[in-house]
Amino acid sequence: MASYAEVLHYLSSLDYPAEKDDVIREAEREGAPPDVLRALRALPPVDYANGAEVARSAGIEAAPEVDDAQRGAAGRDKRHQRVSQHLRSI
Repeated sequence: MASYAEVLHYLSSLDYPAEKDDVIREAEREGAPPDVLRALRALPPVDYANGAEVARSAGIEAAPEVDDAQRGAAGRDKRHQRVSQHLRSI
């Protein structure tokens, strides 16, 4: 089965937005293995904004070894680091 990192690797030089055919053509040009090409050929025929969107549409998770409970716990443990500077003093 294709991994998230593999898909991103073989699409690293693709200009986005890109159609399904562009994605497959780029992966073939970069020498992607059969399992990656198989996953990409199963994509819905839409425009993709970036490689992560392609991988998600192919059903490939970024970290398949992490289950839903672990993802939820990690999300709850994070501090709100993206708060605007003017809100931090409130």
